[in-house]
Amino acid sequence: MDHKIMTTAEVAEAHALPRAHAVHSDPKASCAETKPLPAGLTKTPVQDKSAAEWAYERLILYIRNFEEQLDNEHEVAMGFTGADAGVIRIEGIGYFDPDIVTFYGSDSSGAKTQLIQHVTQMNVLLRALPKVRAGDAPNRIGFRLAADLETEARGEADDG
Repeated sequence: MDHKIMTTAEVAEAHALPRAHAVHSDPKASCAETKPLPAGLTKTPVQDKSAAEWAYERLILYIRNFEEQLDNEHEVAMGFTGADAGVIRIEGIGYFDPDIVTFYGSDSSGAKTQLIQHVTQMNVLLRALPKVRAGDAPNRIGFRLAADLETEARGEADDG
């Protein structure tokens, strides 16, 4: 059995950083849990985050990882398990402390859609949908959300 002696700083950092793990049948599969965390996720210790903020940040990682696997003809959308809400093309995600996460988007008919959920009720299914307009570049919301986390980590966020 290996025992590693850790400095006080290493112990504090290990306690503050989130833990994640994934196993996939394809060893080359891209799993969000195995990728390095953006600085925005490690700025505040997990125990100091609200359930809403923590859920929001992890959703960003999953969406970005899902988008990395899409071709240029598809965009990310989501369905909700246990609900008859259908599928929503993701255009934005937000949270309201301490426990609300909201999803902005449009449904398959193009109607403006917003889902507001308590974090304890959240089950999200990510899906690939064809782009709305074939010639346009795909909308990659996950990358914009991740960039926003990095901006917040640098203290450049605009609260207005």
